[in-house]
Amino acid sequence: MRRIAGIVLAVLLIGGVVAAVVAGRQGDDKGTATKTVRGVIGSEKSDFFADPDVVKALAAKGYTVQTEASGSWAMEDLDLKGYDFAFPSSSAPADTLAAKYHARQPLPRPFYSPLVVVAHRSAAEVLAANGLAVLDGKGKGTLKMAAYLDAARHDRTWQQLKGATAHGELTGTLYITSTDPETSNSGALYLAAASYVANGGRVVASDADVAATAPLLRKLVSVQGAQQPSSDSVFRDFISGAGNPLVCLYESQVVSLLGDRGGQQGADSDLVVLYPDTTVNSDHTIVPLDDAGRQLGELLSTDPALRRLAVRHGFRPQGDSAEFVKATAGRAAYLNQTLTGVRQAPVPTSAVLHEMARRARG
Repeated sequence: MRRIAGIVLAVLLIGGVVAAVVAGRQGDDKGTATKTVRGVIGSEKSDFFADPDVVKALAAKGYTVQTEASGSWAMEDLDLKGYDFAFPSSSAPADTLAAKYHARQPLPRPFYSPLVVVAHRSAAEVLAANGLAVLDGKGKGTLKMAAYLDAARHDRTWQQLKGATAHGELTGTLYITSTDPETSNSGALYLAAASYVANGGRVVASDADVAATAPLLRKLVSVQGAQQPSSDSVFRDFISGAGNPLVCLYESQVVSLLGDRGGQQGADSDLVVLYPDTTVNSDHTIVPLDDAGRQLGELLSTDPALRRLAVRHGFRPQGDSAEFVKATAGRAAYLNQTLTGVRQAPVPTSAVLHEMARRARG
């Protein structure tokens, strides 16, 4: 009996040790495991989510984020089954997606970025000489939207502007390159800002407003010919020296570029950043499709490390302008850090923007 009892006791002790080891391993796994979250994002956030430091910061909070890029307005036509979140570039497409997928309000809005116009120096100086812009130093200035829209309304060419003949690259119709407003957020927001100015400083809200502003918006778009589906594409063309000397895109893309190049004044001697005196903020808004998506949105909004990394990629965190100003001090020669003299136009509803884009595209 003693021998049997000894064998049973030994078996129990060994079993206890094995159970403890397994429990310990499970505890270790729980501490290092990450929850995989899948989402569809605007292309301008691809570099942010691919940044190794962002990946590391998310993993430290227990998340692995897998993303696919899409035009913000094109997300409405995607089947988002199996995804945890959608992350378009502004509130209008986000609100449409939230209604479609019954996402609980409020929607997380971790950061934002105003629309700007990047210009080659020769183009910026000619605009300033003709009252269409005001330059503030060598790297930045203000685009006078009413004056620019008046020039567009009358089909003005570069050759009609004084000083343009000294620059052989400034020929043809004066216009700003933008993205396709039917699929891309930046293109739609460009129309939102232009329509607000054209509508006498009132947001376009009725069929009559849409009809009144449609001819001008049609001119702004038709002069461009084929349009790119994303602001990344038009920015790459601009940087390479190809295409039009005036391009509408997000401030975040400029900040990110300057950061990659060290943010040194003179590193981009041909770049001038023009802030429209009436512009629109691109409120990057997460549409949570489940609890994991909402948790990610709240993490991006509140985690100090992730907010700092968002600024590195040019985004302005919600709720603290000083955070952005401090982090971009080395790039102040190109940036209107406090958006002084810039008016924020309200954005029309999703339905109105869709109709404006449809008529502008003809």
